[in-house]
Amino acid sequence: MKRATLWRRGGVDRRRPPLVRRLPAVVAVLVALSLNAPPAFAGPTPASSGGTGPRAGSVAGSSTSGWNGRIDWRACPERPDDPGTRCGTLRLPVDWARPGGDTFDLALARRTATDPAARVGVLVFNPGGPGLSGVDVALTADTQLGPDVLRRFDIVGFDPRGTVRSAPVRCSSALLARHPSLTPASAAEFERLRSYNRQLRDDCRAQSGPLFDHLDSVSVARDTDAIRAALGERQLSFYQWSYGTLIGQAYAELFPDRVRALAMDSVMDHSQGVREYVRSGAASNEALFHEFVTWCERTANCALHGRDVPALYDRLMRRADAGTLVDAGTGATLTWFELGFATFVNFFDATWADLANMLFALERGEAADPPLASPMVPVDSDQSLTEYALPAFCQDWSLPVDGFADWNRYLELSRAAAPHLRASPLVVRFTAICLGWTATNPQHLLRVRTSSPLLVLNGRYDPATPYDGAQRVTRQLGTQGSLLTYEGSGHASYPRTECTRSGVERYLISRETPPAGASCPAAPA
Repeated sequence: MKRATLWRRGGVDRRRPPLVRRLPAVVAVLVALSLNAPPAFAGPTPASSGGTGPRAGSVAGSSTSGWNGRIDWRACPERPDDPGTRCGTLRLPVDWARPGGDTFDLALARRTATDPAARVGVLVFNPGGPGLSGVDVALTADTQLGPDVLRRFDIVGFDPRGTVRSAPVRCSSALLARHPSLTPASAAEFERLRSYNRQLRDDCRAQSGPLFDHLDSVSVARDTDAIRAALGERQLSFYQWSYGTLIGQAYAELFPDRVRALAMDSVMDHSQGVREYVRSGAASNEALFHEFVTWCERTANCALHGRDVPALYDRLMRRADAGTLVDAGTGATLTWFELGFATFVNFFDATWADLANMLFALERGEAADPPLASPMVPVDSDQSLTEYALPAFCQDWSLPVDGFADWNRYLELSRAAAPHLRASPLVVRFTAICLGWTATNPQHLLRVRTSSPLLVLNGRYDPATPYDGAQRVTRQLGTQGSLLTYEGSGHASYPRTECTRSGVERYLISRETPPAGASCPAAPA
């Protein structure tokens, strides 16, 4: 009983300052859109493990000179005077099925353990996205991870292929700026969206080179094992969150004996078909909406306190349907989907006061502060090309929609699960962006055969990775999987409370997993 209560210890850690939470920056990207050890411990390179994988370098970064498995370490431009942090590049195959073909340079950074005598090994930190930078995470590890983890682990982060410093995918800015509606209202608009997606794929491929066709998580997992081999490590430990958990899952499937520890925070369930993906996402966001409503009912300084918030929201939706809901800040008329998306971004960090103020401003026809978020990809209008990381999602997820009638059936299913929100805006956005794609790494039940214990951490109310998905992933992991539930709202649970922090850190250091049914109380809103 005593052990179980440790996992339910809530509140703020008074022994050290709370970790700096970088979630707002992460939300911005999601909305826009992510040490050498002794050579004697080196294992076989990924190429020796067989299997398939895709990867190709960008126009500027591709090469046919082969790869040698060595990391070129040098001082980081961002931290030139820090001897404990180094940046490097590792030349890797674009396509792991053709290791002698084209290559690209993968960017990575390493922060060495602060106590070499207590060093456990290498901890790979991937923040997901797709499109977020693991290099940036490593460079700011002291704000991301607790001191006990920093003391015992070399922190390694890398920018996954096709992103940031690793031969990023680029597409025509002018074409991205002409993106049609993500919620087609007719068969003609549906076909226009599908045709546009095909045109954009061709453009991005032409601008980015062969790497464009090899962005899936299986290929990134093979890149990760190449990093392990280059570092001379027998095993790796992982903290991965959100989209990064797909990479962790793929790595554990491909290289189960090379996983020392794998903590998956805000985990993606990669077994769902399109119907479950639509239903689960909608239900999760509707539950978050009601968490907001409950907060507003009990919080006197909520801008909508004492009001019937669900009824108000339904009125705003009807105004959007009628074409009379206007964002006074931009003068743009909002659709139901754009209202839902602007609502959804406040779910990431449970910014309930901002959401209440936004709805109050929309009701009164005033400009919202902060401004409403847009679901469209931000375009670098000053440049002819814009970096665009979202194609990686379409290579990992098969979301077939046969036609406009099929599209409407999924929206009806979604609305049944979310009568106020009508849908998960993230699900609708990705389904629309990936319309017409054929996934190279489609969904499947996890097949992980490892002797290492594995940790899943998920919020009860998570807008992007629903809690029921975390339950399914844990079951798929079998006896090796353990689920720690954060009883609060938001995306990414590790930084939320002392309980979630200590649970993850205890696991990473000692591989101690929580007892069945363990949970951490929600942080105060």
